[in-house]
Amino acid sequence: MTYIIGGWQSDFANNWARQGMEFADAFSEVVGEGLNAVGLEARDVETGHVGNFVGDLFAGQGLLGGFFGLVHPDFDGLPTARHEAACASGSVAILAASAEIEAGRYDLACVVGLEQMRNVSGQQAAENLGAAAWAGHEFQDAKFVWPRAFSDLAEEYDRRYGLKYEHLMRIAEINFANGKRNPNAQTRQWAFNERSFTADDEANPVVEGRTRKQDCGQVTDGAAVVFLASEKRAAEYAAKHGIPLESLPRIKGWGHRSAPISYAAKIRASEGAEYVFPQVRRAIEDARARAGVGDLSQIDVVETHDCFTTTEYMAIDHLGLTAPGESWKAIEDGSIEMGGRLPINPSGGLIGLGHPVGATGVRMALDAFKQVTGQAGDYQVEGAKTCQTLNIGGSTTTTVSLIVGV
Repeated sequence: MTYIIGGWQSDFANNWARQGMEFADAFSEVVGEGLNAVGLEARDVETGHVGNFVGDLFAGQGLLGGFFGLVHPDFDGLPTARHEAACASGSVAILAASAEIEAGRYDLACVVGLEQMRNVSGQQAAENLGAAAWAGHEFQDAKFVWPRAFSDLAEEYDRRYGLKYEHLMRIAEINFANGKRNPNAQTRQWAFNERSFTADDEANPVVEGRTRKQDCGQVTDGAAVVFLASEKRAAEYAAKHGIPLESLPRIKGWGHRSAPISYAAKIRASEGAEYVFPQVRRAIEDARARAGVGDLSQIDVVETHDCFTTTEYMAIDHLGLTAPGESWKAIEDGSIEMGGRLPINPSGGLIGLGHPVGATGVRMALDAFKQVTGQAGDYQVEGAKTCQTLNIGGSTTTTVSLIVGV
């Protein structure tokens, strides 16, 4: 069993290049602030893991585990590794650290997720992120690869079940509103008008196909860290800090599935199937089975991938909140809103909070920790004890889901 004993997140509104920060500065900040927030010393950490997708392309920097040694002299000699799974990189880093703990190799792990994305032009950022598609084989006619890919998903939902744009815009509206509650959200001070969440070409211009500006998650500089512990180490931590062990959240279950990198191959494979992305559904169900969660009513809150509104629309039915193709029902009846049957992305998600790609999975786990320990502040879901995360890389090429609870 792996415990989460806390962590820290940077302000996703920051622009590191404009602030004169490099990767190493952001890394040192998140680890240092994380240690302070949790009440640990560098010497307490036994293993380090980093989730990052394209530091090589955005910043010309690889081998990110080496930055631990610059944070504190006690990290010199620490075993470290970097993990890449596109937008699911942070979650895969968590899985790797958890596996080491469960194998008995180490008792305390530091997991960092970070990405710098605002130091290049929008077009260059899109090209860098396109590395998670099948390079040279798909979306060759698209200027912006991922807005196009998830426009295609909108087309697929429309073809199979019917889709109204107003439902996608309601997802965006909810997540931007939730982001205003979050002091770390990139969009917390953004202003909108009555046309912002409509198919108005001026207020909400087309990016690619059926994807418009407000459908999109944000290009973000950001970092997050969580500290994971074995039961033995968590008990020691709890005793030292005078808190009950049972008050510390555990990763109760996990799901991890992969599909072919080709979007078209995924769609062909699911033709006639119950779900558009069967491997996403399997990851969700695997996490619940391992956690002993047999019913959706046992989940209090969800932090899900909404790199685009269509991604969250897909997640709603794959999570089982509605029957396949009927996500619109949970949008219309308020189920996914704060105070609803199953609040989704109270943090603001990737649309409202921001999406530093390699950090997102770690940030989701941190927000799950906050929710189930009552530390989410203005975006706290009342009484939350169990949170499910859903983190997706590429066109659902890699999917990771965690169940975090007390």
